[in-house]
Amino acid sequence: MPTPTLDTTTTRWLPWLIAVAFFMQSLDATIVNTALPRMAADLGENPLRMQGVVIAYLLTVALLIPASGWISDRFGSRRVFFTAIALFTFGSLLCALAPSLNLLIAARVIQGLGGSLMLPVGRLVILRVYPRSELVRILSFITIPGLVGPLAGPALGGWLVEAVSWHWIFLINLPVGILGCLATRRLLPDLRSPLPQRFDGLGFLLFGASMILISIALEGLGELHLPHVRVVLLLMGGMACMVAYWLRALHHDQPLFSAELFRIRSFAVGIFGNLFARLGSGALPFLIPLLFQVGLGYSPTQAGLLMMPLALSAMLAKPIAGPLIGRLGYRRLLVGNTLLLGCLIASLALIGPATPFVWLLIHLGILGAVNSMQFTAMNTITLIDLHDQQAASGNSLLSVVMQLAMSFGVACAAALLGGFQDDYGDTEVLSAFRATFLSVGALSMLAAAIFLQASRETGRRIKPLAAEPEKSAQNVE
Repeated sequence: MPTPTLDTTTTRWLPWLIAVAFFMQSLDATIVNTALPRMAADLGENPLRMQGVVIAYLLTVALLIPASGWISDRFGSRRVFFTAIALFTFGSLLCALAPSLNLLIAARVIQGLGGSLMLPVGRLVILRVYPRSELVRILSFITIPGLVGPLAGPALGGWLVEAVSWHWIFLINLPVGILGCLATRRLLPDLRSPLPQRFDGLGFLLFGASMILISIALEGLGELHLPHVRVVLLLMGGMACMVAYWLRALHHDQPLFSAELFRIRSFAVGIFGNLFARLGSGALPFLIPLLFQVGLGYSPTQAGLLMMPLALSAMLAKPIAGPLIGRLGYRRLLVGNTLLLGCLIASLALIGPATPFVWLLIHLGILGAVNSMQFTAMNTITLIDLHDQQAASGNSLLSVVMQLAMSFGVACAAALLGGFQDDYGDTEVLSAFRATFLSVGALSMLAAAIFLQASRETGRRIKPLAAEPEKSAQNVE
């Protein structure tokens, strides 16, 4: 597919439009996590068993993302992106009106319908409009406005929960969604493939069934309290569906995700690395607010304010991602950064009632910067060597893995937290949190072995970009 020619105004403002979608999702995610304890109290639920509100959204997004590339090529990026933002906004309204946990989870599923198209289609537009040499710069830039959500979300969510009610954490998505819809009509190019491929329906069912079964198995260890026999059966069934899908993809002429993608070394390393590294990173937005409110007794506003260093340092770290990758290369950076990230997550187990406030800010700030560097490097190594013909399939698979890994991360963290709470008892909740952070940190470090398989040459192409970061940033703005 040829690279479209856009006017100067569209080229300049298109990254901001995509960033609106990132902002909506990041704001929603951070506010929801901060408000979970108060939502649980209002709905009569255990605050340590509220992960269904988070997982329902993440899993819905992961399930429907595989169809996003085909839908975009079939109906056009502008129409699909507009519909996605509208669905997400409508789902937010339903969340605010939900009177029970089950209805709230159902409304989160509707939000997921919009989110499953919003982010991957936006990223696909970036891949098709800008050259590969600009990829790190553009992806870093469009993420910066989206990081305003995590920066303001926790504190705003905590304040709204205390000053009004948790329902307002969803209502604030409405004006942002309306703005995004209006901007899409004016700015987003209507890109589509001249020859859209036939949709792999059976592959979609096999792939989706595997994700649902594995997710339910992980939930069975936590909130659902399923017998171990059922958990094992669900887990094995999910793995069987996944194997069946990839065996079919090897011989299908137009599979949902082509197995040929894994012949690209950087893509394979990036996909598997994302899957395991995000188990820890995905658990953090769920675990940290619970630690502060349930484990340490902070108010929602205090917990929200303490989350701000994570987002602020993540924003500040984005512009230096390109220069560091160009200097160190993907392999060296990702191996070292993954080990450091795992150690920082595990060290959260040292936090207690006597921990100085300043040390909390420093610790979370460093963690946010390292986590941000991890995301940028993992995403770009996955996409940087894909050809235009592979962009839609590869981008969709990356988006699926990102959402799925975060869903698995929350489910694993919740299962660990619930299990440790049963071991330590209700009076030792803080001990359960400490054991959970140690376990999650250790799981995160396992991804370093995957990133060690990356080629030493990967990333050299972005060295000219790394040498002139300030000039590149000015060109975007």
